[in-house]
Amino acid sequence: MRMYDIIMKKRNGGELTEQEIQFFIEGYTKGEIPDYQVSALMMAIYFQKMTEPETAALTLAMAHSGDMLDLSEIQGCKVDKHSTGGVGDKTSLALTPMVAACGIPVAKMSGRGLGHTGGTIDKLESFAGFNVALSREQFIENVNKIGIAIMGQTADLAPADKKLYALRDVTATVDNMSLIASSIMSKKLAAGADAIVLDVKTGSGAFMKTLEDAVALAEEMVKIGNHAGRKTVAVVSDMDQPLGYAVGNALEVKEAIDTLKGQGPADFTALCLELGSQMLVAGDAAKDADTAKAMLQQVIADGSALKKLAQFVEAQGGNPDWVYHPEQLPMAGHVVDVLAPAEGYVQKITCDEVGICSLMLGGGRETKESEIDLAVGLVLKKKVGDYVQKGEALAQLHINDLSRQEAVTKRLLDAYIIGEEQPESSQLIKCIVS
Repeated sequence: MRMYDIIMKKRNGGELTEQEIQFFIEGYTKGEIPDYQVSALMMAIYFQKMTEPETAALTLAMAHSGDMLDLSEIQGCKVDKHSTGGVGDKTSLALTPMVAACGIPVAKMSGRGLGHTGGTIDKLESFAGFNVALSREQFIENVNKIGIAIMGQTADLAPADKKLYALRDVTATVDNMSLIASSIMSKKLAAGADAIVLDVKTGSGAFMKTLEDAVALAEEMVKIGNHAGRKTVAVVSDMDQPLGYAVGNALEVKEAIDTLKGQGPADFTALCLELGSQMLVAGDAAKDADTAKAMLQQVIADGSALKKLAQFVEAQGGNPDWVYHPEQLPMAGHVVDVLAPAEGYVQKITCDEVGICSLMLGGGRETKESEIDLAVGLVLKKKVGDYVQKGEALAQLHINDLSRQEAVTKRLLDAYIIGEEQPESSQLIKCIVS
């Protein structure tokens, strides 16, 4: 078998066999096939696309290119959740304790963020001493003991995807539905869950800007998961404005804690309940979504979800007292109001621009080597549909370096559109793909 023949076959619109896909993934992972040949194949796939069997074969080949995490020692049905990312998306911080408190074990691998805010791992490190470098034995023991553990993604999990993504990123071949879906799902399959719930974002702050593309991606990933024998469901949700009010690492942790106390933002709470209900149904802990939502609301009301977060933080080296006293989490040196330049309704917020503002304050990474300031970020005071008076606060900047204030303020004001007419409210949950 020759890589040249595989490239030419796909260039001419042919369908690659499972053996051909396995050959190029194995060869590339081992360094036996050069970047320039795989770049040519990625470009051929970009233009000719992939069939469902090809996409499934690619996903499985990448999943099996490294370690396949064996979670069989964990009791119960393991349900994983993945979000395609967005601004203010702190869902895992609140959702996982809620689900664990309802009896579904959460054994999750998460990554660090590269972009406007940190990833789940970075946010959890707002708790001083929090340790994500767990051994496999400690990881499994924690899940069996308290129902939840989150660790950093290991280098040996789907290494082919890591190599392929880096190559696609510099060869303009990222934006292909099959390649995006296989990249996400290869890591999910390798992480060992029995069932997978996907949160696919759509809107200005999402990777998939249109609902049509988001639904197509959701359908592609659900097919892959089901093909691999994992019960998979996707929730397509709105990201045309930030989720909740807080954008920034420790600020988002505080908002997640508020949500577990029953005091969280309405949109964020609703999304957690929707995703959580899908996880409980997938894990056979509830017969339907309504029953599952009632269970989730109960663990918030009786405090067991908040207690579960405290147990989780303590088990991984953090101070559980900070869960009950979040004022001990990192705090910025200055809080500065951004004032509305005019009176009227907030008609639109360019969501990704808000994310960039958090990045400019130091809340995210521009490169893998960048240091994150866990204390900084923004708290929105007005969202789409809200009425604002001229001079009233649209948002607050939590800032340590005041030299950044002017540029961030200008960019944030440019992200807001204020007008006379109240806009129609946007639907948070667009659809569910199962």
